[in-house]
Amino acid sequence: MEARHLKISDSEWEVLRVLWANPQSDSKTVCEILGESKEWQNSTIKTLLGRLVKKEALATTKKGNKFYYSPLVSEDEVIVSATETLFSHICAKKIGQTLAEMIEQAPLTADDYQLIQEVLSKKETVSTIKCNCIPGQCNCKEHQNKTI
Repeated sequence: MEARHLKISDSEWEVLRVLWANPQSDSKTVCEILGESKEWQNSTIKTLLGRLVKKEALATTKKGNKFYYSPLVSEDEVIVSATETLFSHICAKKIGQTLAEMIEQAPLTADDYQLIQEVLSKKETVSTIKCNCIPGQCNCKEHQNKTI
């Protein structure tokens, strides 16, 4: 299943992060990690595991009386999906500004900075970006003369 079709809640994301770092973990391991750091009840964590299995984001394997969980989607896939979701909620004309603000706010290593510079040096620009909003969602000049 492609991650872009998944709707992952913040809590489900936390469960996935544990399993990306610790693949093939049983619910006890996931509960120990999240129970300590998030102060979540075991029943909450097991509910989240069940949701992720239903969403086909996790696979289960039964060994004895234990279920072991492993991710079916990678962290990179889910990050791309979350980014696509974020950008789908922003006017296309504001994506560059949003990226600049994200870079400004994020702590970056010298390697991160170099990577961003390299990507930008290869990026081809476009002369204009068409607004993707429906009338009434933004104030760009494409929508100023249209009535709702």
